Parts: sequence; structure tokens; C-alpha cells
Amino acid sequence: MPQTPLRPRAHYVAWMPITTRWSDNDAYGHVNNAIYYHWFDTAVNAWLIAAGLLDIAQGDPIGLVVDTRCRYARSVAYPEPVEIGLALGRLGRSSVTYELGAFRIGEDQPVAEAAFTHVYVGRASRRPTPLPDDWRSKLETLAPPL
Repeated sequence: MPQTPLRPRAHYVAWMPITTRWSDNDAYGHVNNAIYYHWFDTAVNAWLIAAGLLDIAQGDPIGLVVDTRCRYARSVAYPEPVEIGLALGRLGRSSVTYELGAFRIGEDQPVAEAAFTHVYVGRASRRPTPLPDDWRSKLETLAPPL
């Protein structure tokens, strides 16, 4: 069954540089696939903090990851730097799906792409809660270009 092509660099709206580390490489000489999830989680949360939406200590609501997936296209190895692109995949009532791509510097095609879905819940109740209007406005700025 044919796969959907990976999204190019132009799809993504926000960017985060990542410096690979010696310890990111696995026994096969490339960045271990679990490390990509560290990068993607860091990119989403760094954007949320910069946008004023995530207060780790006292914020309410908080996002809980309920779904992740990643497709790998090519390997990367330390000491290659990468850039993580971020875009809005879906904005629901109490959930957000973020689309992410890992790119070598200057390349148009990703080495991997992922999706993370957060369900936003009350800090104390841990029950889904509608996203506040100001959150929705800021998250909508991540919508990919048409």
C-alpha cells in the first residue's frame, strides 16, 4: 500500500534548532529512534512556553499526550544538527494534534515526521476541559500555509 509523502519544510510554521549529542547515537551509528521523540516533545513544549500557554508549575489546563506516531525516512548521526518544524494538525474542543518534522539544516525533505496529540485537562481534576479562547487564537497561528 503506498504511503502518503512526507511533508516538506514549507508545511511547518515554527522552528526549533536541536544539537545532537554523542549519547544520541545507538550501536548502529545513528540517532536512536527514541531520541526523535525527545526532540518532538521538547519542540512542542518550548513553543507552548514561548507562547505563554504552558506554565509547568501552576498552569491550568495541562496537556497530556494521548497519541504519538513517527515515520522515519533517513538516518541522522551525531554531530549533525537538526531543526524541528512545528505546525497545527488539528484543533479540537479539548485536544490539539501537532505535526512535526525533523530536518537536516538546509534540506527540504524531513528525515522523520511525527504527530503528537495532547488532550487538555484540568490540573486537579485530570478531566478534559475546553481550550480557552486565547489558547485557541495562539494555537491557530501554527496552521500550515495553504
